[in-house]
Amino acid sequence: MAELTQAPTQPPGPPGPVKPTDRSGVKGRAEVNAPLQSPAPTGPVDRLMSTVIRKLAWSKLSDPRVAVAVSGLGLLLGMIVGATAPNTATLQTELPLSHILPSLGADKIQTMVLLYAGDVFACLGLAGMLWAHSQGWRPQPRHLFIVSAVVVAVMVSLTPVGSSDTASYAAYGRIAAQGGNPYVTSPQAWLAHHSSYLPYFKLIGASWTRQVSVYGPFATAIQRFAASIGGADPATTIWILMILNGAVFLAVGWLLLKTSDDPVRATLFWTANPVIIQQLVSGGHMDTFVAAAAICAIQVARRVSGRWGDILIGVLIGLGIGIKINMGLVAVGLAWPMLLRREWLRVARIAGISLVVVALQYISWGLRAVEPIFQGSQWVILPSPWRFVQMIGQALNFSPGTVAIIIGCLWPIAMIILAWLIYRRISSDQPPEVVAPFALTFAWILAAPWVFPWYTAIAWVALTQVPRNRMTRWLTIVTVLLAIWHSGGGEHVTLGQV
Repeated sequence: MAELTQAPTQPPGPPGPVKPTDRSGVKGRAEVNAPLQSPAPTGPVDRLMSTVIRKLAWSKLSDPRVAVAVSGLGLLLGMIVGATAPNTATLQTELPLSHILPSLGADKIQTMVLLYAGDVFACLGLAGMLWAHSQGWRPQPRHLFIVSAVVVAVMVSLTPVGSSDTASYAAYGRIAAQGGNPYVTSPQAWLAHHSSYLPYFKLIGASWTRQVSVYGPFATAIQRFAASIGGADPATTIWILMILNGAVFLAVGWLLLKTSDDPVRATLFWTANPVIIQQLVSGGHMDTFVAAAAICAIQVARRVSGRWGDILIGVLIGLGIGIKINMGLVAVGLAWPMLLRREWLRVARIAGISLVVVALQYISWGLRAVEPIFQGSQWVILPSPWRFVQMIGQALNFSPGTVAIIIGCLWPIAMIILAWLIYRRISSDQPPEVVAPFALTFAWILAAPWVFPWYTAIAWVALTQVPRNRMTRWLTIVTVLLAIWHSGGGEHVTLGQV
């Protein structure tokens, strides 16, 4: 087994790797499907996971038809939650297709059963498809793309599920469209002077009514565009945001289909990935746009050389940072191999262009627009282990400032160490332009004090370009655990701010 486990030594199971003559549209297919020669599991957890995965990989779940059916069931359950809005796992509003089923209202038990079951089935379906792919299943990626496009087209017209973030996007966009500054004025403060803002305010998660925007100027421009169309109706604004998000998600899928060395694997990791569809499309998160900027920058770095390639990389990084600051991890990941090769001029050129693009975006908002980013960096939330560090510090009567300094110093160090270990776990003959960004983004997900399942999008999109490796299983498990932990419509979130 190449993707999630080692090559089995048990009696014959599903068909083995296809021959080089298979019409897959990818060169070197025999090499792509060859079993991965990775080291044996070293730790007890890794050995246990390998044993469990090896047994499951020879179950019916590795049958492509079963895996696709399970994936579809997971997506269907999540869509039912969106179609029965408003309920305890969705925004308290309805989008065009949210009328097809009666609302579940305050029935939290039934809603959560549907939501969590959808998460689990999506995870199992993803694992089954990856196992089948490792054993020789070569679906037509265009067919997967078309099916996913249909699912996305329906999903963007359903009420967002699992988070209230889209309501905050709409609220910030409405403030900007009305001439306000969402980096200075919170939704609650804006409501005090604009009674027409009340429909937007009612949809925001309780924890975020006093929070100014922590997103970049490019994200605000997208939000303001949607709000300029939606006007006083927040449901229309949210619908526009969902459509834009779905379109970008599919655009990334099409780019991966056309540019990846293994388009089948890339499609399974992104466009046909039921876990990512649930978190990014159903949730309507801006992280889709960050992932788009990230994969474009990575592919340009791999395929375009010279000055113009560096300029384009710099522009893409600058625009990505203009959405969310975590795009900087991709920038560092791309600079890493260049620094090792002592390409100082390239690094300086890309960094300079990126800074110029970022500065141009912030000019209209002023330096105060940067302040919320640093405020957000002080938040801590479970299941991050740093939340326990914070609680211990509070129990020992440490001042919040001291705890903030301790956590703020330790988690970047932990991230760098994890990134190095992940980088070393992947074969050294793989292109560093894709391995380094993945290592950093995944390490950030593991080490950051503040993380949600949709944050993993940037790691998934980078992983589409990394050849088979053991990190796939870990990213899948981390994403699903975060999804189960944080799915709840956004109202359950408690800020652990230090």
